[in-house]
Amino acid sequence: MRGRVTEILGIKYPILQGGMAWVSTAPLVAAVSEAGGLGIIGAGGMTGEGLREEIRRTKSLTHKPFGVNLMLLSTYVKEQIEVVKEEKVPVVTTGAGNPGELIEDFAHQGILTIPVVASVALAKRLLRRGIKLIIAEGMESGGHIGEITTMCLVPQIVDAVSPLPVIAAGGIADGRGMAACFALGAEGVQIGTRFVCTEECEVHPLYKEAIIKAQDRSTVVTGTTTGHPVRCLRNRLTRQFEELESRKATLEEIEALGSGRLKEAVCGNVEEGSVMSGQIAGLVKDIKPVRQVIEDIIREFKETVTKLPQMVED
Repeated sequence: MRGRVTEILGIKYPILQGGMAWVSTAPLVAAVSEAGGLGIIGAGGMTGEGLREEIRRTKSLTHKPFGVNLMLLSTYVKEQIEVVKEEKVPVVTTGAGNPGELIEDFAHQGILTIPVVASVALAKRLLRRGIKLIIAEGMESGGHIGEITTMCLVPQIVDAVSPLPVIAAGGIADGRGMAACFALGAEGVQIGTRFVCTEECEVHPLYKEAIIKAQDRSTVVTGTTTGHPVRCLRNRLTRQFEELESRKATLEEIEALGSGRLKEAVCGNVEEGSVMSGQIAGLVKDIKPVRQVIEDIIREFKETVTKLPQMVED
């Protein structure tokens, strides 16, 4: 599949793997890149040296392009930025904030910055920074989310930043979702939850099992009162969050409850850990190799697009 996204990133398919903290580690990232997409390390709360180790581990597994996602709220983001530059990572995606001057700084180092945005206003501000690509992420996604759905957000951002190519994210797990996003004007997709349930993903099997067992209403949004809402699978932890927020607990109490819980989930504590997952979890029913997941998405995308002219004629 040729297009502006594949041309700019030097990849075969316009599919990016979401940079999920503690989930998107070297084996998954390398497998996505090897299969023709763009694998992305989730820097999350890694220290600078921890990120350096993950970057080098990825380089040992693939010579194809890959990226790093920086969560701008991270305590370690300054040292992560320096490591990304020192290791000459080709692509950086950013979330949980405005990358601002980082875009120009990275550009001087030959690093492409792709901001993840959840609003038209931020997309317009970043357009003036000279970005080449942008990711429009709807609230269906797992982890930190905005307030607008993918269906509504993507076409508005496409119009706002035209002719810049837009990558859609949030609620995409198969070729039908990819085709829908292209119909909205996107030229690529970013996928997270589907890639958790792959053979190469290093999370604990119980994390994958929780996603496979999920139904259409299995996710919940926590932390809305903190201003940093997070979508994850409903469990004992989310019920504790709901109880704290219902009695208007302090910000400190709520943040203390959530501290370190994602890493707990990744290690197998799926009742008291934060099992971050998108709403599309109910569509994920098996664990496959990354290459098969990507090939299935592309095949289904082509089949879906092929049907459209016939439907219009009828």
